[in-house]
Amino acid sequence: MKEGAKPRGTRTGFTTGACSAAAARAAAIGLVEGAVPPHIDCLLPNGDSVRFEVHDGRCDAHSAHAMVVKFAGDDPDCTDGAHLTADLRRLPGQAGVVQLTGGPGVGTVTMAGLGLAVGGPAINPVPRRNIEENVRAVAEELLLHDGLEVCISVPQGVEMARKTLNARLGILGGISILGTTGIVKPYSTSAYRASVVQGVQVAATLAAQTGRSVVVLTTGGRTEQFAMREHPELPPAAFVQMGDFLRYALDEAVAQGIAQVVIGGMVGKLTKIAQGETITHANRAEVDTELLARLAARVGAPAADCAEIAAAETARFAAERMQALGLLEAFHTALAQEVVNTLTAPDRYGQRFQLQVLVCDFDGHKIAEAHS
Repeated sequence: MKEGAKPRGTRTGFTTGACSAAAARAAAIGLVEGAVPPHIDCLLPNGDSVRFEVHDGRCDAHSAHAMVVKFAGDDPDCTDGAHLTADLRRLPGQAGVVQLTGGPGVGTVTMAGLGLAVGGPAINPVPRRNIEENVRAVAEELLLHDGLEVCISVPQGVEMARKTLNARLGILGGISILGTTGIVKPYSTSAYRASVVQGVQVAATLAAQTGRSVVVLTTGGRTEQFAMREHPELPPAAFVQMGDFLRYALDEAVAQGIAQVVIGGMVGKLTKIAQGETITHANRAEVDTELLARLAARVGAPAADCAEIAAAETARFAAERMQALGLLEAFHTALAQEVVNTLTAPDRYGQRFQLQVLVCDFDGHKIAEAHS
């Protein structure tokens, strides 16, 4: 589904996860009703219902096939135009079972640290739940007697994956099925950068009216919801989803004379900030896992674990290892303080504003915080 009426630079798109869920829902309808529909209303993880066009629909009594073409909006996404394909197969006698697998073009996880089972398909947790939710919504009666295998594939996935960091992260043979809301916002465009600056300006205007000079910068919707729970006294206009554009947000906060900045994030983006990156897009710089290893050592992690963290490819690996060692809070507190130290260094922003850093886990629960 394209938002053709919106000007270029602002059009949103849909994640690989949302398109996979739509294809799976269409195929499930085919099994139930005997025909795959030409379009489908799919429930996104954010609660919205969106209509997708369905291609290549076919089915018989035992299986069904459907495909949705991904539209990425104005985000320069290498998966734009990908054919997210769902093949469903009845599992006789396995009532209630919905089994999700990965087919050609969907990467296989070969390393720990991604929050996914090693050896399994690179389909992230939110898309997994969303695919299953959509299948169950239309196949409730069928599932009273049989189960369903849902296989997601992407015919162009191997080629597309060469343009990503998947191989470095240990995801081999294809792309990842991603998305926490189902919507792709144009985070990588000048239009989005402008919207970040405008958001900070709005927060500054609000500060002048209320006498509370604060802006809360978050990396996305999940961290924004977390930050809103931490600061319920602030109005919504004080919160700005900066995406990857920390530099633009902080420069504008300084220009507007905002007295307090709050940054809410998770381990990956915060590591990028702590190591000195102010544009935190995945393609701009790798995570400094040696920095994470030093922080782990600082809070008492054994040398062998620190060495594994330094050799890993993701920040999430460090977080999971620290949790296993019972050092999760101490580690994230050290990381938050490292962010504070980096951003308030004399050659960065110094004392131009008071800084609070809030850290949440991948479910949006608070782990730690630090202050300047």
